[in-house]
Order: sequence, then structure tokens, then C-alpha cells
Amino acid sequence: MQITRRATLATLAALPFAGHAEDRPIRLLVGFPAGGGTDAIARLLGEAMQASLGTTVLVDNRPGAGGQIAAQALKTAAPDGTTFFVTHDHTISILPLVLKHPGFDPVRDFVPVAGFATFANALALSGGTPASSLPEYLAWVKKQGGQGNVGVPAPASVPEFLVKLLGEKNGLSLLSVPYRGSAPMIADMLGNQISAGVGSVPDLIANHQQKKLRIVAVMGQQRQGVLPEVPTFAELGISGFEELPYYGIFAPAGTSPAVIERFSNALAGVLGQHGVKQRLAELGLSVGMMSAAQLAARERAYSAVWARLIKAGGFQPQ
Repeated sequence: MQITRRATLATLAALPFAGHAEDRPIRLLVGFPAGGGTDAIARLLGEAMQASLGTTVLVDNRPGAGGQIAAQALKTAAPDGTTFFVTHDHTISILPLVLKHPGFDPVRDFVPVAGFATFANALALSGGTPASSLPEYLAWVKKQGGQGNVGVPAPASVPEFLVKLLGEKNGLSLLSVPYRGSAPMIADMLGNQISAGVGSVPDLIANHQQKKLRIVAVMGQQRQGVLPEVPTFAELGISGFEELPYYGIFAPAGTSPAVIERFSNALAGVLGQHGVKQRLAELGLSVGMMSAAQLAARERAYSAVWARLIKAGGFQPQ
């Protein structure tokens, strides 16, 4: 009888969310500082999902190294359904291509939970920069001796590759200035410490709408619904940046399918709420639920595209 009781208790302990586990807070790791676009998105989703998950959902900011620190925290987290990672393409798809030792393997160390949106990166000009379009900005840089500093939210990132290409195509010496996320980059843009910056539309849109910054070009195959007046880079003759990055949620390897399904269902539920979907759209996201399998497939496809572009650009892993 004693053996049976112990076996039963062991079985219950192994079940996802057994006992009072549902009462434990859930952490949403974010690899960028508070106040940035990813932080705002995670907080919106976390608050909306609390009711269906039956527990508090907290955002845990681990900024630095383009999300690398947060990714490493996810790797070491217990696969018990209390820790998830809200991130975009840079950390999952780009860092493993540009770093020799990122400290994590997204395929081996993580399991995809669900994707929820795509978005566009964009080039924005600081308020003190006397240009209102990308051609005008490039002409202005040429008048400054052909040298200019452009902020990017992380080193060895898609924004940095864009800056490099812009300089090469136009015979300019454009220097990427890497930051620990978009929030400090935008702060320097607002203070006119740098003339321009490349970041995600969710990061830049509020200041663009308040006319503190000017978004002058976006990535993607078509203009963004929230920025119908802003041309794509392809329209301006700069190709190679048509593939849109994505936002997804990941869990530590070993997390049970039941836990993943429960969280994914909660996410799908809040994405169906008009207020949440509208707010995400206002932040510059194209909202669309992706299953775990669909998110994994998108990550593989996006990584393949950028592996070719990075190799063609002669970039060597650091």
C-alpha cells in the first residue's frame, strides 16, 4: 500500500501544473530594457493572459547582448511551465549565425510555444536631422564629408547589416552604433546624439506619430498599414530586406506538451480579443497566431535567408 501511495505521489508531482503549481507566477523573459517595444508587447500579453492562466504573469527584463542574456536564462530555467521567453527573430535566428559561442542552441535548448506576429524594421531620423526622406538623408550625410553614425539596437543584427549595405551602395562611411536595445538608442536620437537609427516599427512608432522622430523607410514587401506614407527599402532601390521578422514565445527544452498547449491556448484566446489585437496593430505588428510547428518552420526559413545574406556580405562570426 505504501509503495502504491508513493508511486501515485510521484506521478502527480510529474504532471504539469500539479498541486498548486498553477498559483505560481509565470515569468516572461524579455531580452531588452523596460520601455522598449518588446517589453510593451510582453506586458500587454502577460496582463491579458492572467485570467485564463489563473496566475500572475510577470515580465522579467534581462537586457543586453541582443537578447543573449535572456536566452541563456531560459536555457537554465526549470521546464516546469513557469518561465517563457518573448522574443523576436534577432535572438533566435540571427545570434546563432553571427556568434561563435552564443551560449545557447535554439533547437536543442528551447521548444517553440507559439508565434503571434510579424513586424518590420525601419530607418528613422532624429528630430535635429535636416532631412525628411531617405534620399535627402543620404545626400545630407554626403555633405557632412560622407560620414554618419546610425544607431542599432544590437551589434551583428539585421539593422547593422542594413546600415552597412546603405553605406556601401551610396559610397558613404556609415558607422553602426550598437546599443543595449532600442530604448537607449531612441533616447539618444531624441537628444540628437545620433542622426538616425534602425529599429523595429513597434519601437519607433510612438515617437514617429508624435513627430519627435521621422520613419523614412521600412523593410518588407509592402508598406506597413500603420505607416502608409512610408516607402519600403525595395521601393527606394535597396533590395534584400523583404523577409519580415517575427515575434514568438519559447520555453525551456523538456517543457511538457501539455504545458505548451495550455499556454498556447491562452495566447490564442487573448489574440482573439479585439482590444489586444488592436493595440498590437497600433504598435506596428501584423498579428497572426502561429502554432508551435509553424513557429519552428518560420524560424528555420528566416535563418536560412539570413545565413545566405550574412555569408554574401562577408560577415565572419565573432
